[in-house]
Amino acid sequence: MKVVLFCGGAGMRLRGYADDVPKPMVQIGTRPILWHLMKYYAHFGHKDFILCLGYKGSVIKDYFLNYDESVSNDFIWSQGGKKIHFLNRDIDDWTITFAETGANATIGERLKAVEPHLKGEETFLANYGDGLSDLELPVMIDEFRQSSAFASLLLVQPTASFDIVRVARGGTVGGISALTQSDIWINGGFFVLRNEIFRYIRPGEELVRQPFQRLIESGRLVAHKCTGFWQCMDTFKDKQSLEELNQGTAPWKVWRKGPAAVSNESERISTGT
Repeated sequence: MKVVLFCGGAGMRLRGYADDVPKPMVQIGTRPILWHLMKYYAHFGHKDFILCLGYKGSVIKDYFLNYDESVSNDFIWSQGGKKIHFLNRDIDDWTITFAETGANATIGERLKAVEPHLKGEETFLANYGDGLSDLELPVMIDEFRQSSAFASLLLVQPTASFDIVRVARGGTVGGISALTQSDIWINGGFFVLRNEIFRYIRPGEELVRQPFQRLIESGRLVAHKCTGFWQCMDTFKDKQSLEELNQGTAPWKVWRKGPAAVSNESERISTGT
């Protein structure tokens, strides 16, 4: 299943740190967040990527054209450097399509721009490219396939440390509680989509505003709640948080846990049932 990653953002709220790179190329440890996200999808067997480039897309192209395996893989150095044997590799079996989708395009316009690369794909995955999770992806995919929906989005609870204030009549405060302890859910930026989604996107539109509203009206939108780890990287504080986690548990690094579970659909294909 192909994975569309939206890589056109400039990361305005990361200004001062990420002035010279597009947002997906802001590093967590020794690799950019884009790499961490692609490793996540590859862990579940989805290794055919379409990168929707925009702001400084050449930086992303150069990164992969000059990819250095030694940064994240063990290797044996011998013969004065003439021979290098990698004990493991990252991206040998990845396929990446680099698509220029416009410097100022909306998410909906970027997706429409890569429609030709998704010809023949009944179902595909998409992601904003700036958030990480330990989501059990096969579960979300199986739920979607069992539905008649054309789109599924991941719901997560906000991680910001704001308080919700309940105000009664007359301005009296009725209660204060943490936003993270509320029953508020937001769009986590992970999507499963059917090719029919393109019929719902019109020029200049964002993906989850007008097109998803049309899906709602026709009963073709479903959601999957994530109760595990999720963290986006909108601000420098978010980057610091991910850096700290990367030095410890790094819950999004599901590939550390060994072979992934596959979806029921994949099992049916592999067994011929």
